Amino acid sequence: MTIVLKAENITKRFPGVLAVDNVSMELRKGEVLALVGENGAGKSTLMQILGGALKPDSGRLVIDGKEVIFNSPQDAIRAGVSMVFQELSLVKSLSVAENLFANRQPIGRFNNIKWRELYQETECFLRRFNLNIDPRCLVKHLPMGQQQILEILKAISANPKILLLDEPTSSLTESEILYLFENIRRLQESGMSIIYITHKLSEIFQIANRVMVMRDGRYIGDRSIKEVTENDLVCMMVGRQIVNLYGSTTCQFDGDEYFKVENLTRRGMFYNITFGLKPGEILGIAGLVGAKRTEVAQAIIGVLPKDTGRIILRGKNLRINRPQDAIRERIAYLTEDRKELGLFLGMSVRENLVAPSLRKYVSFLDILDRSRIDDFSRQVVQRLAISTPSLAKKMMYLSGGNQQKCLVGMWMGIEPEVIIFDEPTRGVDVGARAEIYQKLREFADAGVGIILISSDLTELIGMCDRILVMHAGRIQGEVNRKDFSEELILAYAAGLAGN
Repeated sequence: MTIVLKAENITKRFPGVLAVDNVSMELRKGEVLALVGENGAGKSTLMQILGGALKPDSGRLVIDGKEVIFNSPQDAIRAGVSMVFQELSLVKSLSVAENLFANRQPIGRFNNIKWRELYQETECFLRRFNLNIDPRCLVKHLPMGQQQILEILKAISANPKILLLDEPTSSLTESEILYLFENIRRLQESGMSIIYITHKLSEIFQIANRVMVMRDGRYIGDRSIKEVTENDLVCMMVGRQIVNLYGSTTCQFDGDEYFKVENLTRRGMFYNITFGLKPGEILGIAGLVGAKRTEVAQAIIGVLPKDTGRIILRGKNLRINRPQDAIRERIAYLTEDRKELGLFLGMSVRENLVAPSLRKYVSFLDILDRSRIDDFSRQVVQRLAISTPSLAKKMMYLSGGNQQKCLVGMWMGIEPEVIIFDEPTRGVDVGARAEIYQKLREFADAGVGIILISSDLTELIGMCDRILVMHAGRIQGEVNRKDFSEELILAYAAGLAGN
């Protein structure tokens, strides 16, 4: 099979980090090559080099037998390489058409945009991919899943030979993922070559021809997808065997429910949400996109106001009108969107880890005790195996897995009685997932009640003692561990069973 892309001895350093270490690889015409590895393995850095966003310190790139040098993503596009980054690059205040054909709009004699022609071109392009979206619609009015699809189509609209996809399904529903995979297969049949980064190993076996593994910035190996299992990949990625990813519960839950939510309602969003939680129990909340799971969690901790309902902790009726009230009552909420809502990316690891519990480190003269802050931060970094060169490192420079572990660690300072985890392993590699699951088990073993919101049914079934299933803003059913099955949970989630 023809080789369309070769990377030879690529090396890239950042201050204190060797991100890509002498990596060589090749991509064949019409294949889907999956690129996997733990957070911080160097996958995204390598992709940014291939896509022209970064220049390598050494090594060379060869496309169709000719060496190329990229000084910008535009150089890469001209050479036939388009990349879809993890973070959306769409301008939300512009229309679908303006985003798809940015800097490539049809222009008239006087440098004016031919709007009718632009909208017609966009409509024809979207029709090719069976997407029914108004070209004039502003991107900000589209659901997140459609924005993600549009980001991918924007890269495809340049008609590249090589398409680089970095975590393309992170914001997609199951139906949107199927839509994406169908179109990837169509593009593959037309001769396009694709490199596909994902943490969802199950996706690899659906879409890839070959898989390449990186670890600690190095090339570990590549295999035909027919010759490898998920366990083989995990072993290559982490350098060790992970026998029991989810761990096992040691609690018997003999005590009474110490945390209760009664008839929680926000009209137009969710209704009569009632459940209890026992010490050390891990209670899952499942549901399809739009079931309002996150909104219930946000109402519990005071981000969203509630119309009716009570929140009770150890017999005390709590008055929670804002997140500070929840923190005072030692109720922690770990948001699903760590970058936008959970972490202070421009601040240091140290500052993030003590943010919710900062009052503990203030003397009676309102002076911060920096020695105690450093002691606590070092303990958290050590306990959670957070990989950072120093406590002063800015959060934005940590890998996704280490950012997620920091999000867990920052709530340890309030010594929580209840923790709500919202999609705790989204965008996190299997090694970091195992460490986060272990920490959840440790919290539960210490008697902390945990509410786990997740779209990953395997995760819920592996971690939870009981699962509530939501549909259209209501609790549709409850499933105990002995009855766990994906079919039953999905039946409740789709409204085909239960209330």
